[in-house]
Amino acid sequence: MLTRLIALVALLALTACEQTSRAVDTAARNSAKVAVNEALVTRFPLVPKELTTPFTDCVIDNASANEIGELARDALIGVTDTTAALVRTVLERPETQQCVIRAGATVLDTL
Repeated sequence: MLTRLIALVALLALTACEQTSRAVDTAARNSAKVAVNEALVTRFPLVPKELTTPFTDCVIDNASANEIGELARDALIGVTDTTAALVRTVLERPETQQCVIRAGATVLDTL
């Protein structure tokens, strides 16, 4: 009986930990989106306004956890040249470029 109780408590703790981790990840990604969006609007003038959100999503989806953390911090302290350089680095990745092409085609189809 005690073993079952311990197992149940451990399972509940793991579930709560996973939910907390997911919530923190979501909050960081949402904050990072603010910084990426601002960087695209202010530092990448060739990105059409209607593609800002899809480009932002592509950057976030292809950024590492550490990069998401840096971008989330930049959302709080302000977008800098370092933010723009990080966004550029992620945009240069083949996976991000493929995402941007797909997103651009989808947006252009709706115009």
